[in-house]
Amino acid sequence: MARVAAMQPGWNLGNTFDAIPDETAWGNPLTTQAMLHYVRSQGYNSIRIPITWSNHHGPAPDYTLDAAWLSRVRQVVDWSLAEGFYVMINMHHDSWQWINGYPGDRTTVMNRYTALWRQLSGTFRDYSQKLVFESINEPQFTGTSGDGESDQVLNELNTAFVRLVRASGGGNATRLLVLPALYTSSEQARLDALSGTFTQLHDPNLAATVHFYGWWPFSVNIAGGTRYDSNVENDLVSGFDRVYNTFVSHGIPVIVGEWALLSYDYTRPGIIERGEFLKYIEAVGYHARTRKLTTMLWDAGSFLDRTELRWRDQGVYEMMKAGWTTRSATASSDQVYVPRNGAITSKTLTLNLNGASFQGLRQNGVNLANGSDYTVSGTTLTLTAAALTRLAGNRAYGVNATIEARFSQGAPWQISIITSDTPTQAAATGTTSSFAIPTQFRGDQLATMEAKYADGSPAGPANWTSYKGFWDHFQPDYSANTIILKPEFFNEVNDGRVTLTFHFWSGAQTTYYITKSGTTVTGGTS
Repeated sequence: MARVAAMQPGWNLGNTFDAIPDETAWGNPLTTQAMLHYVRSQGYNSIRIPITWSNHHGPAPDYTLDAAWLSRVRQVVDWSLAEGFYVMINMHHDSWQWINGYPGDRTTVMNRYTALWRQLSGTFRDYSQKLVFESINEPQFTGTSGDGESDQVLNELNTAFVRLVRASGGGNATRLLVLPALYTSSEQARLDALSGTFTQLHDPNLAATVHFYGWWPFSVNIAGGTRYDSNVENDLVSGFDRVYNTFVSHGIPVIVGEWALLSYDYTRPGIIERGEFLKYIEAVGYHARTRKLTTMLWDAGSFLDRTELRWRDQGVYEMMKAGWTTRSATASSDQVYVPRNGAITSKTLTLNLNGASFQGLRQNGVNLANGSDYTVSGTTLTLTAAALTRLAGNRAYGVNATIEARFSQGAPWQISIITSDTPTQAAATGTTSSFAIPTQFRGDQLATMEAKYADGSPAGPANWTSYKGFWDHFQPDYSANTIILKPEFFNEVNDGRVTLTFHFWSGAQTTYYITKSGTTVTGGTS
C-alpha cells in the first residue's frame, strides 16, 4: 500500500514503446532524458512505460528478445529510475495481437508469454524496487464462452506471471507486481474474479489495476453527452467505490493505470468542451485521492508537447496538479455569451465551490470590482451588464476577454466572454463521401448534432440515439466555415429526407434538412 501510494501521481509514456512497430511509428518523438526530467519536475512520481513486444523477438521455442529493442527499453527505464520515478513496464498490445488467442492454443501462447517474461525478469532481476511489472494490458480473449470463462483464463496467465517472476529471485522475489482485471474493467464481476486471484496467490507485494475513461457518451461525445452531469459523476463514483471496497479496504492497493477521456485529443478540438473536461479532471482527482487510488494519466501526446516540453493546455495541467492535494471550485460554465448587436444584459453562473470560498474575479492580474462588475449571492455569480459591455470591447465575433474566478484553494476557473449570434447555414450539394454544410458560425461553437427521419426516429449510425458522434459522424471546420458530414454517417442513413438539429454552446440551435438519394446528397434550410 505504501509503495503504491508513493507512486501517486503517475504519467503514461503512451503511443511510444507500445507503438507498432517501433517507438516513433505513432507520431511521438524519441524519448529523451530532458523529457523525462521535465515530467518529473512537474510533480509526477511514477511513469508507466507501455511496451509491445510482438515485433521484437525471435521465433519459437526461445522467443529471444531483440537485443537492440531491449537495450533501448532498458535505457529509458534507467533514465526514468535515475530521475527518481517509480517505473512500471508491461506487455501492452500483445494482449490483442496474440495473448487473446490463449483459450484456443494454450501451449503456444503460454510458452511465448512465459519465455518473454522469463527474459524480462532476468534482465531486470537486480533492479531497484522502484521498478514494477504489470502482467498484461487490457486483457481480452477470443474463443471463450463469455466473461466468466475469460476471467478463469486470465487467472491462469496472471498466476503464471507471478510465480515465474518470483521464482527468478533477486529483487523479483519482493518486486511489486500489478495484475489487471479482465479488460481492466471496474465492473464488480471482473473485480471479484481478480480478487479471487489475489486470494489464491496470497502474495503481499501485489497491486490490482483498472483503467478509467469515464462515462462513455461523455468520453466520446455521443448521445448528447456534452456535459459533466450526474451520469458522468455517478459512473465515476460507483466505479471508484467498487474498486475501493473490493481491494483497498482490504489492504490491497489499486493503480488506475490509465485515465483520461477517450476523445480528448488536441488534434480533434471541440469534441470535449474545455470547462466540462476540467470538471471531470477535478472530480477524478478528488474521488481517487479520497479512496487512496494511484492514478496514471494516459498521455499519447495530447497533454504534453514532448518536443517543446510544455503542457498543451497549462490550465488543464494546473487542475490535475491541484487535485493531487485538494479540491478546486468550478462553475456551471466557463463561457459567457453576449450578442454582436443590441444591449448586453447581466449574466449568471452557478459556482460549484467544492469546499472552497469565492475570493474574487480578475482580468490580466487586475481585480474586478465587487458590486459594480459582479455580485455573489450564495453560489450565484452575476456579471453585470456594465462589466460585460466593457469586457466585450468592440464585440468582434469570438472570445473578447478571459477573466479568472479565484478561490481559497485549488486552481482558478477561467471564464471566456464570447460575442456570438445564431449561426447561419446555406444550401449545399454533394455526395455521401464528400458533403459539407456551409456554416457561418458567427462566434459560436458546435456542441452536438441530432439526426432524425420524418417520423422522428433517429437517423444514421448509433440509431439508439438521435445525437450522433462528434467527429466520427460530423465535424465542424471553423476555418472553412463548414460542418462536414462524414461518410460514416451516410453509410447508415436511409434514402430520403433527414432533419438535422445543430446545438451550439451559446444555447443557439439551427435546423437543416438533407435528402439522400443513393450517393447524392442535397441540403438546405427548408
